[in-house]
Amino acid sequence: MLAKVSCALAAVSLTLAAFHAPSRQTGTAEQPAGIEHVIVIGVDGLSPDGIRKAETPNIDRMVANGAVKWNVRTVLTSASSQNWASMIMGAGPEQHGIINNDWELDKHTLPPIAQEADGRFPTIFSILHKAKPKAEIGAVYHWGGFGRLFQKNAVNYDKHFSTEDSTATDFIQYIKKKKPVLGFVHFDHVDHVGHHDGHGTVQYYQSVAKADSLIGKILTAIKDAGIADKTLVILWADHGGVGKGHGGATPQEAEIAGVFYGAGVKKGYLIRQQVYTYDLASTIAFALGVEQPYAWIGRPVKPVFNGMSEPKNLWLGEKP
Repeated sequence: MLAKVSCALAAVSLTLAAFHAPSRQTGTAEQPAGIEHVIVIGVDGLSPDGIRKAETPNIDRMVANGAVKWNVRTVLTSASSQNWASMIMGAGPEQHGIINNDWELDKHTLPPIAQEADGRFPTIFSILHKAKPKAEIGAVYHWGGFGRLFQKNAVNYDKHFSTEDSTATDFIQYIKKKKPVLGFVHFDHVDHVGHHDGHGTVQYYQSVAKADSLIGKILTAIKDAGIADKTLVILWADHGGVGKGHGGATPQEAEIAGVFYGAGVKKGYLIRQQVYTYDLASTIAFALGVEQPYAWIGRPVKPVFNGMSEPKNLWLGEKP
């Protein structure tokens, strides 16, 4: 009898906890309240050093009024294809099979452990499209190679441009006209300068400042579209760099900054939990109330959202 009473009390407690919880259930996926749009701004080759040392008033505003992780770990090698793929696929090269920049859909050595009809590993674009077929989903990218990484039938809008300015201009118009549920933009000019002039150079910091100015225009477009109070904005990168290259296993190459800003995000929050580049897709899915595939290994960065805490079993290491 006592056991039954205890069970009943536990059930009541769980019910009350659920009633007061800051997140809600949408189908089988948890979702922070108030987020209807996600805009991802991806800047190829953008290092934490670049953000800290260049003139970046817009990114600084996002950090001050949002949440940041300064040492998000990339996958190895710290190069473009495998990291952009991991960002949108919620998994690493061991799972999705994209191990280098030579990867092509019809030319690769490691097949994905799970694949869709087109042969690609499931992406945030494809799972969102299947969960919400009427959702507006779009990608605008400066580096043409990004376009080969995702399912074409999963997006409503798919554009490639040759300059960072034309990429930004088109993406801004897309936001204003379509108000996408998920919009993803890729800029390549920072990485180009990193290879041409070197990371940590005056020219590199100038390219970061240029990225910041474009980010400011995108934030303005979100406001002009009337969706700012319902939009989560995420700034991400694929890798950093050393000298005129990248690809190695050093913090300068294999750590990037992840910034979360806008609807539902804590202000001035420094993320404590470990974050990996493939956690981006999981966080987008979580924010939009979509269940991620079992094949994904990413986890949503929940503590960035209001009312949500760092993991109880967070391990930050011990002093010797």
